[in-house]
Amino acid sequence: MKFELEQRAIRGDHEAILSLIEMDEDILYRMAFTYMKNEQDAMDVMQDLVYKALKKMHTVQQQEYARTWLVRVFINCCKDHLRKRPPTVQIEEHHLSEWVIYSDMERLLEHLYLSEQQLVYTKYFQQLKNKEIAELNQIPEGAVKSKLHYILFGQLFYNCGN
Repeated sequence: MKFELEQRAIRGDHEAILSLIEMDEDILYRMAFTYMKNEQDAMDVMQDLVYKALKKMHTVQQQEYARTWLVRVFINCCKDHLRKRPPTVQIEEHHLSEWVIYSDMERLLEHLYLSEQQLVYTKYFQQLKNKEIAELNQIPEGAVKSKLHYILFGQLFYNCGN
C-alpha cells in the first residue's frame, strides 16, 4: 500500500501526497515545534511543507526516496523559517499538555546543537535508516553512526548528570 501511495504521490496525485505527509504528521509536527519553539511557527512550517510537496513532489526521481525527500524539504522549511525570523527574547517557557511525555527528552535535546537534534529526530523519531540519514545530510554513513554514538553516549549521558 505504501509503495503504491509513494508512486501516486510522485506522479502528482495530491491526495497521495497529503496521505504521505499525514502518515508522519505527528512526528513532523513535534520536530517543527522543537525547531521553532512555538506552536504558530510550527504550524507555518507544516503548511509550507504541504505547499512545497504539492508543487514539487513530481521531481523525486525514485519512489523509495519519497519519504526522504519529504524530510529534506521539511528540514529546509524549518531552516528557512528560522533564518527569516527576527531575533526574540523568550520571556516564559510553556509546554502543551500533550507534550508532557516528551518534556524530559526535549530538555536533554536542548543541550545539543540543531544539527545534532536533527540526527536524533530522524533516527529515533522518524525511524530512518542510517543510509537514508546519510543521503539526507549528504555525509558518509559512517559519519552518521559515529555522530549518533557521540551524541547518545557523549553528550546526552553527560548532560543527564548535570
